[in-house]
Amino acid sequence: MTGSTLPARSLGRLLAQYRQRAGLSRSAAAQIVETSIQTMGRLEDGLKSKVPQLWINALADAYRVSDSERRVLIGLTRELASAQQNWWRPYADEMNPRFDHYLGLEEAARRLAVWRLSLLPGLLQTPEYRRAIAWTEWPDLATEQVNKRVEMAVRRQVRLNDRAFTVDAILSETVLREQIGGPAVMAEQMARLVELSELPNVSIRVVPFNAPRHLGSRVGSFAMLEFPKLPATGMIEPPVIYIEDYAGDGYLEREVEVRRYRDAFTEIARVSLDPDATRHLLVSAGKEYRA
Repeated sequence: MTGSTLPARSLGRLLAQYRQRAGLSRSAAAQIVETSIQTMGRLEDGLKSKVPQLWINALADAYRVSDSERRVLIGLTRELASAQQNWWRPYADEMNPRFDHYLGLEEAARRLAVWRLSLLPGLLQTPEYRRAIAWTEWPDLATEQVNKRVEMAVRRQVRLNDRAFTVDAILSETVLREQIGGPAVMAEQMARLVELSELPNVSIRVVPFNAPRHLGSRVGSFAMLEFPKLPATGMIEPPVIYIEDYAGDGYLEREVEVRRYRDAFTEIARVSLDPDATRHLLVSAGKEYRA
């Protein structure tokens, strides 16, 4: 299920491309449909979830697109209109700014490749591990708010039940050794990783402390999301690199940027343990935490 994120991104990207080809400014495009330049910016950035078909026809006329290009734009508009409401809307108040955009990408992705230097990816966290992170980052947060964040994390992991969605996670051994929430929480977390690693659509590998030198520490943690074809148009959105930072999130989409991170992931994978050796390490770490 692609939700609204992919058709919105595809529609915005094509509209920006056709506008530039026609030699029109974003301000001029906004005037054509009698809206603000800010709204036009949201439309072209793929952040607007409701787009009147009247706008699309008016812009298509102004941009002098071909009949086939117009059909694609209208198809994307219809796909956007029929998209289901995103499940995480009730949790919007508990999310960092722009993280809802990432959730839309994750929900629509067919593959997630993630490298982590510290802290587990959200899809792999146990509720208590997530709770410990929340209390560490926001010690004054109300218990009700923390519970809501944990609830959202658990709901997010339903995505792993979709066998068409694959996760390829490579973790620094530091992730296993940093005691988030204490030994009991970490023991439960190691057991959960072992369980997840046995799913056919989930791969977990660890880069041990004694691995040869690699790009991992220089590149930093990141995720690469790749997407399926859109049902109505058959279009495939280009991959996105997501970089989560304490001060805010970043998204990279240019082909040259994506290629560099894809190559870095391949190089990091080269020095990682294979899935079986990783599973043995996880079991061993779990025993140490329970001792």
